[in-house]
Amino acid sequence: MKFQYFLKARPQTATLVLFGSILIFALIIILWLAGWESVELLFSYLENLQRNPPMWLETPMLVGQFLFFPTIGFFLIALGITKVSPKPTHWSRVTVVLILLLLVVRYLLWRTLSTLNLSDPLNGIFSLALYFFEVFVLFSSTIQLVLMLKVTNRYREADELSVAVTEGSFQPAVDIFIPTYNEPEFILRRTVIGCQALDYPFKTVYVLDDTKRPEMAQLSRELGCKYLTRPDNSHAKAGNLNHALGKTTGELIVVFDADFVPTRNFLKRTVGFFQDKQVALVQTPQSFYNIDPIARNLGLEEILTPEEEVFYRQLQPIKDAAGSVVCSGTSFVVRRKPLEEIGGFVTDSLSEDYFTGIRLSAQGHRLVYLDEKLSAGLAAENIAAHATQRLRWARGTLQGFFIRSNPLTIPGLSLIQRLAHLEGLLHWFTSFSTVFFLLMPLMYAMFGIVPIRATPGEIVYFFLPYYLTQVTVFSWLNHRSRSALLSVVYGLVLAFPLSITVIQVILNPFSRAFKVTPKGIQSDRFHFNWRLAFPLVILFIFTAISLWSNLYSCILIAVEDSNGLVTHLRGTSLGWIWSLYNLMILGASLIILLDVPQLELDPWFKLSRVVKITLKSDPGLEFWGITHFLSESQAYLALTQLGIPQLNQGEKIPVELCLVQENITLEGNIVITEFNGDFPIIKVAFHSLTLPQQRQLVELLFCRPGQWKREETPGELTSLWLLIRIIFRPRIIFARYPKIQGLRVSQV
Repeated sequence: MKFQYFLKARPQTATLVLFGSILIFALIIILWLAGWESVELLFSYLENLQRNPPMWLETPMLVGQFLFFPTIGFFLIALGITKVSPKPTHWSRVTVVLILLLLVVRYLLWRTLSTLNLSDPLNGIFSLALYFFEVFVLFSSTIQLVLMLKVTNRYREADELSVAVTEGSFQPAVDIFIPTYNEPEFILRRTVIGCQALDYPFKTVYVLDDTKRPEMAQLSRELGCKYLTRPDNSHAKAGNLNHALGKTTGELIVVFDADFVPTRNFLKRTVGFFQDKQVALVQTPQSFYNIDPIARNLGLEEILTPEEEVFYRQLQPIKDAAGSVVCSGTSFVVRRKPLEEIGGFVTDSLSEDYFTGIRLSAQGHRLVYLDEKLSAGLAAENIAAHATQRLRWARGTLQGFFIRSNPLTIPGLSLIQRLAHLEGLLHWFTSFSTVFFLLMPLMYAMFGIVPIRATPGEIVYFFLPYYLTQVTVFSWLNHRSRSALLSVVYGLVLAFPLSITVIQVILNPFSRAFKVTPKGIQSDRFHFNWRLAFPLVILFIFTAISLWSNLYSCILIAVEDSNGLVTHLRGTSLGWIWSLYNLMILGASLIILLDVPQLELDPWFKLSRVVKITLKSDPGLEFWGITHFLSESQAYLALTQLGIPQLNQGEKIPVELCLVQENITLEGNIVITEFNGDFPIIKVAFHSLTLPQQRQLVELLFCRPGQWKREETPGELTSLWLLIRIIFRPRIIFARYPKIQGLRVSQV
């Protein structure tokens, strides 16, 4: 077993590089602390360079004032471009990216040659460490900026290629795989029904049950789909898919996770790409039919976009242009022949989807990303499930350093492809930077460490231009999927467990087995996740102390010495500003870790449909109304006439409800009646539905082409106001819960 592990993990280049770098840095620091003459001379020389930077790094003066053009000029240019071109086009995107790249280089030169504090070992250690983490983050973001110079959008291409599929001249056989492992029956039922509703003649739906549950076999028989299982659970999801690969024959294979429901036109929009024999895989974005736990816990259900939106709106299009599309495990179509030629789905990583795509690319096949929402799934339903999912993604991706499908070393990829994959690998290491940036203000307060030496003028002249411009165009570049401030909060929530996971993977990459994200979770109470919150609570307390300490120190020096404020602003005064910022995002992150009650399992949709209500006790008495919200088990609607009986406590009124436009007739009970203005509002709970009724409802709620619309994130100022409001009005104290929970807006 140990020999097999050695072969699987060879070569462990990542571990060697990481520990080699740490050891070299540690050795230099130890020699510096020990007073080693050569090392002291080296740092004395570097310190002298920092105190005497080149003239072009000095802050210029103009008529006695600081020259503000880089600050205001670049900011106004970038802001003007976003107004002239509300959506990024080639010219506007390239112009903004070049401005940002220029400002990054300018800022980095200033930080490198002018701001490091190497006056003594203690200050030097933290100053160099902060500089290293900044450079790391800037390097990762610079890769993204370079890749943004070229972006691919395949919507028109899909229009043209889908004609052959619609007309019937290109309709290869399609096998639809739905791998499942312990997901509840009601979740899998809607997925199978959605797959069977696909508008495509030559398809076969397979349920791949890796738990051999009798109820899953019965469900497959009831719905009329194929049921496959296997003797063991080796290699988790990848092994399950590979087993089905050997039992089926379709030219194309579609994979949907057990909770993902496609729209009816999914195959019509994707299959056409396979007319090009080089295309091996078509990936589509993930949408969600419920609210993710971060938005729900913050009380911003209809305001915040799901966390994955940044990846699918911004990163996948630039990866497509670089030929490095990421296969994300669900809602994709793959050609059987090239998949079989590479040996099936990759089994030596938890991220079998990602590395399968890399192997296909390395063999010269094309991977295509169609940025069109053609399916929707179930987002993690509480913060613990959210963490489980993200940590599995991190572990699986980082295992790439230790397997043959490593995108940095596998033969067959181009330089730009490797660069695009490198950005994805580095993303998980940025959690270390997040943690260090949280700890740094504490060093100001507790030990008097000054890791950055800069005057207010230098900050205005060198830092502010980059920061303001980057913040201004951040959400514009990612197509309004996330604001810069909210990105920081989202990243902070899991910064500590992600950092621990990265270290674990580097030391022992294959120590954890595949762990399925829990689905179908219901709760009637608040729950605070202490396991995730513990380090953040400790940091919140110490950051609050450091805020007071740093602020008091600045005030005291300003009072005692009229020149002291300016001198102190070269370092320590940044501490209280930094502490205040950290305190705000830590507060928001702790609120995210408080899961709110989730009383209903079926998602609600904001859907307007004409309905006719007939009382079972008096079939001749009919009422007409409009649905406001609809789920698979209930309807919430407004009547357009009076006369409906009032309900007493616990009373129910049996009715027949007909959705006139879709000709769907359902039986149920009125369980709530109330008045909103002149006309009554009622809530109807459906009785047990027949299979035809279930199919009609699922197709109405989940399968309408074009129903999953893009939402836009709030701007930076709005995001700041929202966070301040949330911190001072936490949901557990001030929230009034609506009768409709878990609402997902859907178009009429």
